[in-house]
Amino acid sequence: MRKIYMFDTTLRDGEQSPGVNLNTKEKLEIAHQLERLGVDRIEAGFPAASPGDLAAVNAVAKAVNNSTIVGLSRARIPDIDAAYEALKDAQDPCLHLFLASSPIHRKYKLRMEKEQVLEAADAAIRYAKKYFSKIEFSPEDAGRTELDFLCQVTEMAIRAGATVVNIPDTVGYLTPYEYGNIFKTLKENVSGIEKIQLSAHCHDDLGMATANALAAVLNGADQIEGTINGIGERAGNTALEEVAMALETRADFYQAKTSFVLSEIARTSRLVSKLTGMAVPGNKAIVGANAFAHESGIHQDGMLKEKSTYEIISPETIGLKESKLVLGKHSGRHAFREKLLDLGYNLDEEQVNQAFAKFKELADKKKEVSDEDIRAMIEEKLIDAPEAYTLETIYVAYGNKSIPSAKVRIVTLDGGVLEEESEGNGSVDAIYMAIDKATQEAVELSDYSIKSVTHGKDALGEVHVVLAQNDIAVTGRGVSTDIIEASARAYVDALNRLIEKRKIGAGNRRDKIGLV
Repeated sequence: MRKIYMFDTTLRDGEQSPGVNLNTKEKLEIAHQLERLGVDRIEAGFPAASPGDLAAVNAVAKAVNNSTIVGLSRARIPDIDAAYEALKDAQDPCLHLFLASSPIHRKYKLRMEKEQVLEAADAAIRYAKKYFSKIEFSPEDAGRTELDFLCQVTEMAIRAGATVVNIPDTVGYLTPYEYGNIFKTLKENVSGIEKIQLSAHCHDDLGMATANALAAVLNGADQIEGTINGIGERAGNTALEEVAMALETRADFYQAKTSFVLSEIARTSRLVSKLTGMAVPGNKAIVGANAFAHESGIHQDGMLKEKSTYEIISPETIGLKESKLVLGKHSGRHAFREKLLDLGYNLDEEQVNQAFAKFKELADKKKEVSDEDIRAMIEEKLIDAPEAYTLETIYVAYGNKSIPSAKVRIVTLDGGVLEEESEGNGSVDAIYMAIDKATQEAVELSDYSIKSVTHGKDALGEVHVVLAQNDIAVTGRGVSTDIIEASARAYVDALNRLIEKRKIGAGNRRDKIGLV
């Protein structure tokens, strides 16, 4: 198995994403996580860009011990000097020099002929050798550079002392065949190519960055450059987590591996997303919210029988807990029945059929049906809960300098009257403790939520509660313009449902099958 080095440029090219500006503390936090992920080389920034960037690269260089720290530099002496200043405290420093090589860059940006490009790059690499034993050279826009000239540039870099030559598809222009052919051509035609490593740096302007990077691996690339979550200039860079998992999952085909600690992928993705403010699309490969989520009934049925029917990667591999079977309009009866059991509803076939029909009606109106939706639907439509208890009155005493207390009066189904009072941490807590004392029911409040049903100061408030007792869980709902009263009504409603559910003997199976 060939080792593929992973070069992460999240802190440099990733920070060039519009709107992203990482401070030194944030760069350090990401750098430490990249180190835990097993990144071989971390490009920490462009020291000559600003004093702040130089300081940040220096901070990363001092803090990271197990990865090579790289600083970017143009083929200019002041840039190289700035990079040396930033990297001088690194345990394993590397300079990343670049100079454009394509016809369009030579003509319009550099205004240089081929020989001038070769001379400038050669002089920069030789100057940098005074400070750095590891030098990576990138002919910018190599993807649009003439192949014969690219071979000349690579030979020059090897003679001058570069240890890595990077082939950037700077504008994401190439197809996998074209990009792979560049590496094949260099391997076959450049003298001394065995002395260095070849690196691949791809952009995603045409959506082919990962495919191009993998084509480079197949044609001899030793290193892949990219970012976490694929962030970066314009449409972004190769997503390193995609390359790592492609090599892992298809090791039989690529015969190559990385040093990534795969279980750190999800954690790294979340950290980068949080600190950069760049949300990960739901359908993003490997780390998107839907990468291990299944809604189709056919897929859910297959997943429940054998996960490998529809998952080629285990979510645990990248550090997630489990797959998700999302209940929506495409879900099937098998997944729905499993969800009912998981929520504690052991219904007969006729009840399941009724519930499934109601579920389909609801799923046509909502993108995703939650556990709360299902509980409310089952208990309102299938479980006829007579009112064992009716809330008649509540009285609450509250002041910011006193302990809240509540008194409740409850009427039972047979006409009896229950009165109790209690203190609590707040008004609602006091009410609930008084109701517990009156009914003598030992329950756990699993969830409590409030939402406005209407608008304005006199809006109706709706309270939802979830109560649990042993293996039974139920939901209750209360509506009132007074949120305190709505809270009490929701609690009593849930108690009535609990009593009825207990009577009909609905069990609860707590097998965690990953349904949400």
